[in-house]
Amino acid sequence: MTNLTLKQLRYFEALTRHGHFGRAAESCAISQPALSMQIKAFEEELGAELFERDRRQLRLTSFGEEIALRSKDILRSLEELEDYARSSRGGLVTRLRIGVIPTVAPYLLPSLIGELNRLYDGLDLHVRETLTPKLVQELNEGRLDMAIVALPVSEPSLTETTLFTESFVLVRPREDEGKPAPNPEDLREMRLLLLEEGHCFREQALSFCNKNPRAVQSRDLLDASSLSTLVQMVDAGLGVTLLPEMAVAVETRSASVSVTRFKPPQPSRTIGMVWRKTSPLSKQFSQISEAVRLSAGAARS
Repeated sequence: MTNLTLKQLRYFEALTRHGHFGRAAESCAISQPALSMQIKAFEEELGAELFERDRRQLRLTSFGEEIALRSKDILRSLEELEDYARSSRGGLVTRLRIGVIPTVAPYLLPSLIGELNRLYDGLDLHVRETLTPKLVQELNEGRLDMAIVALPVSEPSLTETTLFTESFVLVRPREDEGKPAPNPEDLREMRLLLLEEGHCFREQALSFCNKNPRAVQSRDLLDASSLSTLVQMVDAGLGVTLLPEMAVAVETRSASVSVTRFKPPQPSRTIGMVWRKTSPLSKQFSQISEAVRLSAGAARS
């Protein structure tokens, strides 16, 4: 077996990730026939089929599942080899792939991107915004270098460093301005507008209200996919919501709502940065975390 190529491994990984030849080809910037030909050559070289093909679905064979695991390990090791080479040359990475959760990205990224470009001339920056489980998966697979998430992640393979802690505030209709903030028990009786399932901010808000996420019925809550939508729903009189401090200035500037701080102990979250413990660029990532702290301070103020 001498004709396996790195290109074939990357195409195979893309196809297992997307489960669709067209989307995988698009992500690899090649035509679908070219991708199909490379996958076929990969299977012929291995001597076994990697996929079960039918008109509706593409499934890995048991052999393909094992090859997929091994391919991820190989590609991750290759990424770390490239990182080691960049680290040994001194200075910072020339490329940085960073993931950010949706409840942080819109408020932190404008200042962060400017700060990183100012500090590291010529940096090739790639940003990925998605939920924490997906970010952790892509970190472990070597498709991201680091991620900004709510801590703790408690993933044994990742290093965690704290960036900042921020409080949550209550957002209510404008006519409620001046009223004292409700305690968690009273808030539990209100119609609470939250992000849809999968967002860690949802679980944090429910925890403050002493609501068990598994026991919450759909009729009790109205869900949204963004903090912006939540604020507009409050403006429309549909209920109340919580916002992290960082989002207040951006999300409430065009809405007729009131913002109230809770009495201590205030609900809060800790935002941090994570990266693989095996990354040769750990020292540089620690330096980058300082730039993120500066940007976060500017965004929150």
